[in-house]
Amino acid sequence: MQSTMDRQADQQDDQRRDDQPNGLHVAIIMDGNGRWATRRGLPRSAGHRAGVQTVRKVVEAAPDLGVATLTLFAFSSDNWRRPQAEVSALMALLRHYLRAELARLVDGGARLTVIGRRDRLPEGLSVEIAGAERASAHGSRLHLRVALDYSARDAIAAAAARWRAEHPPTREAFAQLLASQRGGGDVDLLIRSGGEKRLSDFLLWESAYAEFCFVDTLWPDFGPDDLAAAIADFRGRERRFGGLAPIAPLEAAE
Repeated sequence: MQSTMDRQADQQDDQRRDDQPNGLHVAIIMDGNGRWATRRGLPRSAGHRAGVQTVRKVVEAAPDLGVATLTLFAFSSDNWRRPQAEVSALMALLRHYLRAELARLVDGGARLTVIGRRDRLPEGLSVEIAGAERASAHGSRLHLRVALDYSARDAIAAAAARWRAEHPPTREAFAQLLASQRGGGDVDLLIRSGGEKRLSDFLLWESAYAEFCFVDTLWPDFGPDDLAAAIADFRGRERRFGGLAPIAPLEAAE
């Protein structure tokens, strides 16, 4: 028998499905900004600024490529270990992005949500994030999710801690607890730029059956054509989700 919390989670899931357009959920680990700058003799912050321009191009191209939800890994919880100057520059850049791009996002029909912790962000930034989320809440063309101070392991642990029923949750109910109010559902395609081939604690639950695409292109050089190529490759793959593909019977030789 389904518990009350299970039913509530399922109802919330149904509501979210009604609110979201049909299409792919693409997640991107935007890697390579610092290396892009270093190879050009520039400070790492220059690479992050260039990466923001790539974000704009990819966000604008995504809906026409069949993407309904786009989750971008902007700042890992482990990134706090980086030099303070770089962290401060990244936070300032995010604040600038919210202010400079919000109108463009709203005009383009994008709904912005931010996943991850907010209690460690610089003063006032969480307030600006909440304001941007409210301003874009009615966007229906693209759900843009930005992972900030995000750890998939921490997100899973937090979801488990919120569970207070006597019996373990269903997968579906637990997925909604994990997603809270900023869910994007299971990832269809996960792309990582920059040549590395690891998940780096990003969307571990949601990527259980995602298709992966690792490219050597550094994020500032990544563009709509790269996104289109990754999606085209994805659409050519056969997704079996643990099952078996139908096998055509052998035809007798004449």
